[in-house]
Amino acid sequence: MEYVQERVTTLHDLTDPTPSAPTDRTAVVVPMTEREYAGLAAERVLTALAEVDPAAVVVPLRAPPERVPDFHEWLDSFDLDVELLWCSADRVTELLANHGLDNGFGKGRDVWLALGVAAERAEYVVVHDADAKTYSERHVPRLLGPVAGEFEFSKGYYARVENNQLYGRLFRLFFTPLVRALDDAHAHPFLDYLDAFRYALAGEFAMTADLARKVRAQRAFGLEVGMLSDAYEHAGFGGTAQVDLGKHEHDHRSVSGPTGLSDMADQVGQALFNALDDHGLEPDFETLPGRYRETADALVRQYAADARFNGLDYDVAGEREQVAAYADSVKAPRTDTRLPAWDDVAFTPGDVAATARDASDELVE
Repeated sequence: MEYVQERVTTLHDLTDPTPSAPTDRTAVVVPMTEREYAGLAAERVLTALAEVDPAAVVVPLRAPPERVPDFHEWLDSFDLDVELLWCSADRVTELLANHGLDNGFGKGRDVWLALGVAAERAEYVVVHDADAKTYSERHVPRLLGPVAGEFEFSKGYYARVENNQLYGRLFRLFFTPLVRALDDAHAHPFLDYLDAFRYALAGEFAMTADLARKVRAQRAFGLEVGMLSDAYEHAGFGGTAQVDLGKHEHDHRSVSGPTGLSDMADQVGQALFNALDDHGLEPDFETLPGRYRETADALVRQYAADARFNGLDYDVAGEREQVAAYADSVKAPRTDTRLPAWDDVAFTPGDVAATARDASDELVE
C-alpha cells in the first residue's frame, strides 16, 4: 500500500472505499462475445451491477444469430435495465457501410457503438470487461467518483497476480518498455501522459457523456491506447485520474494464435504509433526495435526481483522470449482505420440502437 502521485491524479485504495457516485445518472457498457454467455465471471459482473443499480447497462454483443435469443433470455434474468446491442447484425454492418465505416470490426467497434448509445442514456459512462473473476460492486463507484467530481476521464488500474505469478504481460513487456524507449528519445508531454498510467491497457474506464461523444476508437484491439490519445487531447493531465481497483483476475491468452498476445501487440502498436502521429511524433523505426528490447530486458530483471521478493514464480527465459516476439510489432503504422467521434458522424446512436433492436427482435420473436 502506498500513496504516491503520478503526473495524472492517482486515487488509491487506502481504506477499501466505495465513494459516493451518481450511479443513477450513469450508463455502464459491458462488451461481450458469445464466449461470455452464462459464464461464471460474467454472471458475477452482472449480479454485482444489479447491486450498483445504474441508470442503464448497455451490452454490445458480437455473436452469431443463433446465440442472440439465448443472450436476451439470460440478460433479462438480472434485475437490471439492460439494452442488448447486437453489433454483429448484418443490418448494423450495412448501416455503417452506408456511411463509409465498413472497414473491419471487433471489440473497439462494439464499444464505440455502445458509447454513443450510452451517452444518450446518461450523463456519465463507465466501461469495463465482463471477464474479471474478482469483479466488485465497488468498481463502478470508484471509476465514476472522479468523473462526477472535477475530472472528465478516469481509468482503472490493478495488480494482475494469479496462480502465483505475474500476468498483464502485454502491458508489462510490450507497452511500458515501448513507451519508455520512445520517451528516452522524444521529449513530449503525451509520452509522459502515457507513462503516468499504472495499467494503460486496462479495459476499465469512465468519462462524461460529452467526452464519450468526442473520442475515436480503434476497431479491434488497441482501443485503450486510442482512448488515451483522445483523453489527453480533450481532458489532459488536469482532467484525468486513475483509480485503484485492487487485484484483478482475468481470462488469459496465449502468446501466439489469431487472438493471442502477439496479434494484440500488433494492433496495440499500430494504435500507439497512430496516436504518436496525431501529436507530431515520428519515431526512428530503424533503431526503435532494438531500444525497445533493451528497455524491456531491464524491466524483466526488475520483475524477476519483484517476483522473487514476493515468493512468486517467474520464468525469465519465457518472458524474454515474449519480448522477442513482441519486437516484431515495433514497426511503422499502416493505415489508420479509427472510427470517428460521434460528434462527427452523419447518423445517430439512436439509429444504431433501433437497427440493432429490430434485427435482434426478429430472432427473439
